[in-house]
Amino acid sequence: MSHRVAFLDVFAERPLAGNGLAVVDAADGVSDRVMLAFARETRLSETTFVQSPSAEGADYRTRIWTPGEELPFAGHPSLGTAVALARWRGEAEASYVQQTGAGLQPIEVRQQDSAWRAAMLQGAAEFGAELDGGKTLAAAGLQPSDGVPELPPQMVSTGISHAIVPVASAEALASASPDYGAIDELLRPHDGVVLYLAWCEPTEGRAQARGFARIREIGEDPATGSAVGPLCAYLAERAGCEAITVSQGEEVGRPSRLEAAIDDSGRVRVSGMVVPLIDGTVELPG
Repeated sequence: MSHRVAFLDVFAERPLAGNGLAVVDAADGVSDRVMLAFARETRLSETTFVQSPSAEGADYRTRIWTPGEELPFAGHPSLGTAVALARWRGEAEASYVQQTGAGLQPIEVRQQDSAWRAAMLQGAAEFGAELDGGKTLAAAGLQPSDGVPELPPQMVSTGISHAIVPVASAEALASASPDYGAIDELLRPHDGVVLYLAWCEPTEGRAQARGFARIREIGEDPATGSAVGPLCAYLAERAGCEAITVSQGEEVGRPSRLEAAIDDSGRVRVSGMVVPLIDGTVELPG
């Protein structure tokens, strides 16, 4: 069966930056086995499949697959999928509600010349366990002295759980060297997906970050929209910083810019630019 497919770069200021995404349309008849196989074929960190919604109030359902598993929620796939749909529907500006395994997320998209701006209201922040600082930093190849005593590592979710790990300097961030076995051991008991290191300047409203996935095949993530929401919620709770602009991806040659701010509702709104790259069709079995 033929399906429309789009490839887009999310949280990107230009083509071939940010985090790449493939979106497959009209995927109601596509089996989980085929979704996983196609996600492996793209070799991207995530591939999404658009299906009819089953939840009241949703405009569509987004299924999100890594090369190893399905995720209940993710950031850049949510924004990129909404842009792909708007382009397929011929809408230069649109507001949608997507259904994912984490519930419903309102998303707004607007075309700006050849690129798009997208923003998503993520779920209410859930603050999980604080983590052992030395063990957590060691999983990233860092020393205990590279941490920030007043900002301890903590599991935080606005849809899916991440380890938020502030570090003391840009030098510490740059020198991180992940031990993926240790990261998996650290995150798995908390259902976490990414170890998110961040050098933060809360008074300036900015941060630099690196995201190391629990799934070794994904490795270092160039832009982690589902982690920047928890980072913003964490900084609002502990440092009074309610808006943050995050640079990520330089180390892997995919510079990314992510923006997050606490909404009037108390939830985090995550936004960024999306650059369409390729449009085509794909033949997939059911």
